[in-house]
Amino acid sequence: MAPSGSRSIKKGCQRVLYWIPVLFIALIVAWSYYAYVLQLCIESIEDIAQKVIYLLVYHVIFIMFVWAYWQTIFTRPMNPLKEFHLSYSDKELLEREDRGESQQEILRRIAKDLPIYTRTNSGAIRFCDRCQLLKPDRCHHCSVCDKCILKMDHHCPWVNNCVGFSNYKFFMLFLAYSLLYCLFITATDLQYFIKFWLAGGRAHLRLKEYRNGLPDTQAKFHILFLFFSASMFSVSLASLLTYHCWLVCKNRSTLEAVRSPVFRHGTDKNGFSLGFSKNFRQVFGDEVKYWPIPIFSGLGDGCSFPACLVNLDVEQASSPTGSTPVNKSAADGRKFPSKPLRESQSRLLTSTPSWTESDIATDKERKGASNQGMTIEHEA
Repeated sequence: MAPSGSRSIKKGCQRVLYWIPVLFIALIVAWSYYAYVLQLCIESIEDIAQKVIYLLVYHVIFIMFVWAYWQTIFTRPMNPLKEFHLSYSDKELLEREDRGESQQEILRRIAKDLPIYTRTNSGAIRFCDRCQLLKPDRCHHCSVCDKCILKMDHHCPWVNNCVGFSNYKFFMLFLAYSLLYCLFITATDLQYFIKFWLAGGRAHLRLKEYRNGLPDTQAKFHILFLFFSASMFSVSLASLLTYHCWLVCKNRSTLEAVRSPVFRHGTDKNGFSLGFSKNFRQVFGDEVKYWPIPIFSGLGDGCSFPACLVNLDVEQASSPTGSTPVNKSAADGRKFPSKPLRESQSRLLTSTPSWTESDIATDKERKGASNQGMTIEHEA
C-alpha cells in the first residue's frame, strides 16, 4: 500500500508542476491586458477615436487568441480505436511466445485487417507494449501522458497537452493569434515607447510628460515593459509559426521531421504529402469559413491517412472486416472505421489517382480479352 500511495502522491505533484508553464502564460496575458487596456488605452491615449479603435481591434484579437489557447489546452488528444487494441486471446498468445519473430508473426496477422502501413526502422510492426495495441500510422506513445496519441506532433509544456490530430489546428491558430496579438501591441505601443525612451533620464522634462501622453511613472513602466515583452515574444512566435506552417505544407509532424516515417518500401519523408492544397485541407478542412475559427474542421479519422508513394500490400485490408481491398493512396475513399467518411473527406481522397489490386486485375482481363480477339481474327 505504501509504494502505491507514494506513486499516487508523486503523480499528483507532477500534475501540479505540469500546470506551472500554463499559469505563467496566463499571468503574462492577464498583465498584458491590464497594461494595454488600462495603462495605455485608457490612461495614456487622449484621442477618443484612436482609443476606441485600438480597444475594439485589441479585444477581437484577444478573444480569438484566448479561445484558441483554451481549445489547445483542453481538447483531449485522440487515442487509437478499439480495433487496434489486442484482444484478450491475442495478449495471451503474444505473452506465450518468447521469440521476437514469432511475436511479429502474430502482430502481422492482426495488422492484416487494419490500415497500418508504417513500420519500425527494422521493418517490424509498430507495437506499444504499455498500451498493448498496434500503433496506427503517425501514432506515437507520449511518455508524459502515458498514452498513444493519434498523429502526435509533440507534447507542449506551454499548453500541458499533447498536440496531435484532435488539436493541431487549434495549436496553429494559437500560434497565429498570439503572434498577431504581440505584433498589434508592438505596433500601437511603439510611439508611446519612443516618447518615454526619449524622455527617460531628463528630469527637466517630467512636467511635460503628462502632456505627451505619459501621465505617471507606473504607466511608463508598463508601456516600456509591454513593448519589450511583445517584441521578444513576436520573434520567437514568428519562427515557431513559420516552422509549423512549413510542416503543414509538407504534411509532416514534428516527430516525422526529425525521423522520417518508414513504409514497406523504405523510408519516405514525403510519404504522406499530397500537395500543398490537400495537405492544408487535411488540417483545416474544406470549408473556408471555419479556417480562422478554433473549432475542429480537419479531414480524416486520425487512424488512417492518404499517402502518395506507398507500395501496395495485397495482404492488407482497409477495414477491420477485411472485406475491402486496400489502397494506401486512399483514393478510393476507404471506410475505416465503420462509419463512412464525410463528403468533404471523400473529395480529398478521391482526387488522388488510384491503383488498386482490382484495377490491376481489370486491366489484365481487358488485355486478355483483346489478345484473345486478335488471336481469333488471325485464325479466321
